[in-house]
Amino acid sequence: MSPRWEPNPKIRRGRTVVHTLHAHLVFTPKYRRGPFTDEIPRRCEDVMRAVCADFDTELVEFNGETDHVHLLVHYPSKVSLSRLAGSLKGACARRLPQELPRHIHKHLWGDHFWPPSYSAASCGRAPQSIIKEYIDNQKHSG
Repeated sequence: MSPRWEPNPKIRRGRTVVHTLHAHLVFTPKYRRGPFTDEIPRRCEDVMRAVCADFDTELVEFNGETDHVHLLVHYPSKVSLSRLAGSLKGACARRLPQELPRHIHKHLWGDHFWPPSYSAASCGRAPQSIIKEYIDNQKHSG
C-alpha cells in the first residue's frame, strides 16, 4: 500500500475485488393498501437492519410513506441483490404479523404482506447524498 494512499471506508475490499455497490430498493405491501402507521415503518426498519447485518450489508437510509418503503443499501459483491431483497421482505413478512397481528391483518387480504415484486435501482452514477436526501424526504405517515 502506498503511503500517499488514504483508505476510504466506503470502498470495500475483498481478496480479489474492490467495490462500492449501492442500491435503492422500494418495497410496496400487497395491494398497496397502506398498512404503514408510524410504528410499522420503525419496526420494519429494525428488522431490515438486522437482516442487513446478517448479509454484511449496511442499511444507509430507510424511509417511506403509507404504501411503500425506500431503502438505500451498501452491499458487498458476494451478495445477490435478489436474495437480499427476498430476505428483507421475508423477515418483515414473518415478524410484523406476529408482533402486530390485528393491525397488519386489518390492512391486507390473504396471508401475504409483500407481493413477489420489488424495485431496485443501481446508484452507481447518482451521488449517494442525492439518493439519501430523496429517501429522507419520503414521509412516514400514519
